[in-house]
Amino acid sequence: MNTLPIVSLLAGFALSGSAVAAVSTFDDLSLAPESHFFPLATTTFTSGDATFNHTFTNYGGGCCHTDWIYSNRTDTTTPGFENQFSSYAGGGAQGSANYAIANLGNSTASFSGLSAVSGAYFTNTTYAALTILNGNDFSTKFGGSDGSTPDWFKLTINGWNGTTQTGSVDFYLADFRFANNALDYVVDSWTWVDLSSLGVVSSLSFSLASSDVGQFGMNTPAYFAMDNLTVAAVPEPSQAAMLLGGLALVGLAVRRRSKSS
Repeated sequence: MNTLPIVSLLAGFALSGSAVAAVSTFDDLSLAPESHFFPLATTTFTSGDATFNHTFTNYGGGCCHTDWIYSNRTDTTTPGFENQFSSYAGGGAQGSANYAIANLGNSTASFSGLSAVSGAYFTNTTYAALTILNGNDFSTKFGGSDGSTPDWFKLTINGWNGTTQTGSVDFYLADFRFANNALDYVVDSWTWVDLSSLGVVSSLSFSLASSDVGQFGMNTPAYFAMDNLTVAAVPEPSQAAMLLGGLALVGLAVRRRSKSS
């Protein structure tokens, strides 16, 4: 009796069982229609296997927050700060309702253990997109009056294993650097970004940069939306070694039983 396929199959099942994908859909969080989660306190919330930070500073009148909130708002036409909690895609990714929005301070997604990141969907917020397209009192219209100014708006996703950075991935939320202005774009739909190059991480951090910079920093509204962040837990090396060692003993016992029968 050839027991190697049996042992290999058992090992595959055991290891894959400890690396089941977890998806932060945000639909596992309760939210009334056309509303958003914005507590007037510094706190966290969890979806899938990721925990997201929310920072609140009371400047009066319920203002202001940085880092993460979650929302299901669908307004894609109203410009300005009062519509800061809507995705420019008009809802969540792949037909879902809820999604997350970050207003950058020190936005992070932390995992319960070491994880391999597959990727996530990203898009603009309505606030950022309409500001890019039309400008406002603080921000310039991307491309300028004739569309030739090479403006851009970039999200960078950074992987971390403890305090060690594992890599980074750039995603342009708007890009007007093309010689052919017809190719200029502002992301208006959910776009999958492959994050597998970040490797094994314990957390992600996010940063934004723009060509529109003034005396006090970036003029483009520092917002982006994310949905369906997908990761798989990675077993600790000692756990994997113990598991495979145990399976090897099982295989040895089965072989001895086969020989004696």
